Amino acid sequence: MLATNRRSTLMGLQKGLLTLVMAAFAIIMVLPFIWMISTSFKTPAAVFEYPIQWIPTHLVWEHHIKVWTGTNSFVPYYLNSLKVALISMTGATLLSALAAYGFTKVEFKGRDALFMLYLAMMMIPPQVLFVPKFIMFKWMGIFNTHWALILPGMITIFGVFMMRQFFISIPKDISESAFIDGAGHFKIFTRIMLPLSKPALATLAVIDFSWHWNDFENALVFIIKRELYTVPLGLQNFILEFNVDYNGMMAAAAAGILPMLVVFLIGQRFIIEGLSSTAVKG
Repeated sequence: MLATNRRSTLMGLQKGLLTLVMAAFAIIMVLPFIWMISTSFKTPAAVFEYPIQWIPTHLVWEHHIKVWTGTNSFVPYYLNSLKVALISMTGATLLSALAAYGFTKVEFKGRDALFMLYLAMMMIPPQVLFVPKFIMFKWMGIFNTHWALILPGMITIFGVFMMRQFFISIPKDISESAFIDGAGHFKIFTRIMLPLSKPALATLAVIDFSWHWNDFENALVFIIKRELYTVPLGLQNFILEFNVDYNGMMAAAAAGILPMLVVFLIGQRFIIEGLSSTAVKG
């Protein structure tokens, strides 16, 4: 009995210590965001004050107002980012689910080898593809349009891998029973697989939305017109010729986080379930 009590006490101490360590790491991760929000409400002279004043004495709303109503309003950039991110997310989620269904529930010769070849493409750095994509987009006539960001964004190797792992966890008996009842692949996919894969689809949608919302490199290379800028490109407006408007940049960055927070809050109840169910199975 004494040994059991000691073991329970030791386990409690270990859990408490682990909780403190994780809380410390969480605070370290959150500090930059707190500094960003704090800076957006400070005066320019207070940005580099040391020690850091985490809560400004006087809240300055001018920077947030300027972000939305100034000469370079963020409203067009927001709308452009929402357009690119939402269309890309929808296409990537649907196409990933379709491809994953083909790699798991459709039997054909060389299926697994083809999937491994497809998966190996993840090792190719995206920067290597900039020149070929630039040439291809010029030929297609979509360079300097949002389609140059949307169409490649609909193809995600990670999404196919993630959805495939989820479909593997669905027993074959379900699809085989549907085949016996006369259902085809399209009906099985739309009536059975998609409803069962809501957690995985929601998780992929949240991840994919954040990728496209924060995509800077592709927008920098393939978008030239200022009216087509997305939020990451719009932040460059605060880098002036001789100085940087840190307050305005932090206010714009804080506003840029809001859509991702909304998407995460909407889909958070599916994320843990989706990630746990798409874990690699031996």
